[in-house]
Amino acid sequence: MVKIVVIGDIYVDPEFMAEEARRINLEDKVFVQTYNWENRSKDHFRVRALEIEKHGPEAEVPSKELVAMVKDADMIITHFCPLQAEVIQAAKKLKLIGTCRGGMEHIDVATATERGIPVIHCIRNALPVAEFVVGTILSETRNIARSHAQFRQGIWQKEFPNSAYTKTFEEMTVGLVGLGYIGKLTAKKLLGMGTQVWAADPYILEDDLQREGLDVKLVDAETLFASCDVVSLHLRLTEKTQGFVGEDLIGKMKSTGYLINSSRAGVVDEDALYAALLARRIGGAAIDVWWEEPISPENRFLALENVTMTPHIAGDTVSAIPLSPRLLVNEINLFLANGESQMVVNGVEWRNV
Repeated sequence: MVKIVVIGDIYVDPEFMAEEARRINLEDKVFVQTYNWENRSKDHFRVRALEIEKHGPEAEVPSKELVAMVKDADMIITHFCPLQAEVIQAAKKLKLIGTCRGGMEHIDVATATERGIPVIHCIRNALPVAEFVVGTILSETRNIARSHAQFRQGIWQKEFPNSAYTKTFEEMTVGLVGLGYIGKLTAKKLLGMGTQVWAADPYILEDDLQREGLDVKLVDAETLFASCDVVSLHLRLTEKTQGFVGEDLIGKMKSTGYLINSSRAGVVDEDALYAALLARRIGGAAIDVWWEEPISPENRFLALENVTMTPHIAGDTVSAIPLSPRLLVNEINLFLANGESQMVVNGVEWRNV
């Protein structure tokens, strides 16, 4: 008998997770036990999630009930409930951890790796985010959002701070910082519109791109920031990427360049970006992820004319989050069949023991 503990919450139904977990292709019979990471409301969830994204799984004290539940678990599947070192260490039989989201801030991956436990995720909102990025590029560079805001006030405005250098997609070079699953989907959409696409990602090789039919030019980050009309960020937030886009890289951007961030706020130095926008040293920015969420009514970016702002909605579609367990189970089954997967974040192979 294989025991799988599934952990749902206000966004992902634990019973649906359990139903999907029963589809995992295992030789033995499966027993699924559910746990609900309870939140008073979606706003309460978002507050807790932000703390976990900032400080990791140890931002919360492990649940004693969950620790007891996983002691004989072979697999744990979670959405956003944190899996601290204590939880992972308590699960003496644990062979696999799965999470139905892309970010890994809520899981102590280092502890799992030390124990030889693969951690697998799924990019549930890759397509929504890729589409959103294309939309925000268009909105920011062609003034769609800001002209709408003015129009609602009865103002017929046709001149904007960037009116002297508006371009079509075919005239742009868009640079993608990070060419993972979402980055590649974004590249495909941009290439389909005739855009020249560059990318900076030390883990991607030209041969990889050729095999996937992606006509993307690989360059280093400094060259990308200095040369591209638009720079879109597709980075995980790690110790290495914290504040990666700071005064130096922003300072290399064209005076007509735009910065798009729908990844994680922490990869950008807030003060450096604000200063560049305030002084009009870059053309503009589109920001979907914030250093404090929700933002304060006094947030200084609200007074700027050259930024398009949205409330962390890039991945929001009706089905992306609720149905994410189905996508994760599909990835787990592929992993079990092949023994390896690009969706395993810590490179640990499956051990059928």
